[in-house]
Amino acid sequence: MMVLEQLRLGINIDHVATIRNARGGTLPEPLRAALLAEVAGADGITAHLREDRRHIRDADIEALVAGLSVPLNFECAATPEMQAIALRHKPHAVCLVPEKREERTTEGGLDVVKDEAHLAKFIAPLRDAGCRVSLFIGHEAAQIEASARVGAAVVELHTGHYCDMVAEGAEAEAAAELAALRLGATHAHSLGLEVHMGHGLDFETAAKVAVFPEVVELNIGHFLIGEAIFRGLGPAIEEMRRRIDLARGGADRAVS
Repeated sequence: MMVLEQLRLGINIDHVATIRNARGGTLPEPLRAALLAEVAGADGITAHLREDRRHIRDADIEALVAGLSVPLNFECAATPEMQAIALRHKPHAVCLVPEKREERTTEGGLDVVKDEAHLAKFIAPLRDAGCRVSLFIGHEAAQIEASARVGAAVVELHTGHYCDMVAEGAEAEAAAELAALRLGATHAHSLGLEVHMGHGLDFETAAKVAVFPEVVELNIGHFLIGEAIFRGLGPAIEEMRRRIDLARGGADRAVS
């Protein structure tokens, strides 16, 4: 019988900071949201420090490092500034993501194939400092293989395109993308990479990828911050935890 481990649930708190920054004050506090997420069952907290500081600020990272009892996943671009910040704080994990000033949110994965030499050099000191380095990529085999070559411990596969297709009602396209994500997860796992997934996930789409046995962590933010308006942050996270656990349990029974 194949027994699947419980999925880790990472909560991205960026958009708590987005709400705070809309008024330019100090509330709501991202750290308070992170602590609530811990109580509600989060296994980790994700915060993306963008170059333009549009949501998370440097002081937020300092507060999270000091105040959390669960791991911090520090998302950033592969720039010298961000490398220096990561090396100063030494978070549990550093997830490298592509970043464009004009985008509303992260639109795709890193092009690891194109930037292989730069990323290998960038990752080495982070790994030496004890940080687990993750690369946010698409599901293409070439990108996964390049991620293994540059020394990443983890790949986080971009689920945004799948979620967009589901939202648009494009059933055939969504099914094809879901199948491609599954193949990507299997390939990454075969290369010794830990597999995470994230971006755009809601209750239904998270449950769909939760059944993949190779996936050990989901990172979810915007949807849960929005859902918190209606049911509260703690209950929203608890419901996500319930749903992915239920999906994982169903997958466990299916492969028994």
